[in-house]
Amino acid sequence: MKIALDVDGVLADVIVPWLNFSNKIRPKISKNDITDWDFWKKHQINQYDFYTELSSCWKNWNSIPPTQESLSSVTKNLLKLGHVDIVTARERSTDSFVKNWLNHHKIFFDNYVSVIDGPMKADLDYDIFIDDSPLNTKKFLKNKKTVILYSQPWNQHISDNKIHRISILEEAVEKIKSV
Repeated sequence: MKIALDVDGVLADVIVPWLNFSNKIRPKISKNDITDWDFWKKHQINQYDFYTELSSCWKNWNSIPPTQESLSSVTKNLLKLGHVDIVTARERSTDSFVKNWLNHHKIFFDNYVSVIDGPMKADLDYDIFIDDSPLNTKKFLKNKKTVILYSQPWNQHISDNKIHRISILEEAVEKIKSV
């Protein structure tokens, strides 16, 4: 079994340092205010600025918290179920920072795969995708892939009986065992 594990929003809570930055220069936003993938439109933030700022957060990768504390043991358990690759969509310039972050947090995986655009992930040869993006989820479903959706405020509106929703990564281990 081949498992694709996302980074931003699933392993790394990169929105936290971005909010810290943004809230210094714009009206305050909380994580729970981010109820849509393209939330920047509602908050009058330029899309280019948002993605540039989010990528810049990775330069200070030590400031990015994990989504939960037990990621090392959970990813180790995922490896017992199959081949686990980190599959992430990002600017290439951030790959080294992300790899440092993964190493620092002792995240277990087989390979690191970086694509330019999130929905491109669905075209890759994986049996299961663990992700938080509603856009990616739609394409995974369209391509008849198994989706484990990591709950975040920006994906609560997504519902489909083919989606396996989780609140913590440990739940993915049990979901995969039952698939």
